[in-house]
Amino acid sequence: MLVTKHALICFLFAVLLSSCVPQKKIKYLQKEQEKDTASVFHPNKRHSDYKIQVNDNLYIRVYALDEKAFMFCNKQSASNSYNDFASDASIYLNSYDVNSEGYIDFPIVGKVYVKDLNVFQIREVLQKMIGEYLKETTVVVKTVNFKVTMVGEVNRPGQLTIYKDDINVFEAISLAGDMTEFANRGKVALVRQSSGGSRVYYLDLNSDKILTSPYYYLQPNDIVYISPLGYKRWGLGSTFPWAIVLGSITTTLLIINYIKTY
Repeated sequence: MLVTKHALICFLFAVLLSSCVPQKKIKYLQKEQEKDTASVFHPNKRHSDYKIQVNDNLYIRVYALDEKAFMFCNKQSASNSYNDFASDASIYLNSYDVNSEGYIDFPIVGKVYVKDLNVFQIREVLQKMIGEYLKETTVVVKTVNFKVTMVGEVNRPGQLTIYKDDINVFEAISLAGDMTEFANRGKVALVRQSSGGSRVYYLDLNSDKILTSPYYYLQPNDIVYISPLGYKRWGLGSTFPWAIVLGSITTTLLIINYIKTY
């Protein structure tokens, strides 16, 4: 009975220890040194260098002093409000699709090759081409298919629609409700699409070196997969019936103690 009692106590301690995820595996942006390094600068380009690919969609709008030119160059009339662009369907219908050969068909200038150009380069190309026909115009170009997929150990997995030019990995994780307790922050898989296929990059969010990584900023159609830690396979998370297990162990120890006493 004494051996059984000791065995139950050891089991209880083993369960409690195995259910705890070390803080080192949970904290983001850990520094290698213990001293204060808050003043360290982490250089990283803010703007996105994403190259437009086939089947991408571009929102293009030409602003001109001539109202007729304004109406002719844009799919939306001047009277439309920003709320008309609130839905994904509306944004898609009012954008220009990049065809299989890498072209868009734009009013006045005709076909424009945009594949492998970023939005800044496309704006410059269109501005120059439109300038040959119309004076005093301003061209705005944005991507409208900026979607990022979050899967794995996040609280709200799914596809995120991004309505701005760039987003970093921490912003995407926050939109997905942050990582779960058992997320492997030290090995986050980033699946990035390209014309030749897909490539997987692994990011260490525990280290502050992620701030200087070329993959800190996400690109359209990226997939971020957060794998679980090994602790999760034991099923010892918050849904585990701790009250039943601990109650059973306590009751067993009391019975053994009672039998030993009498």
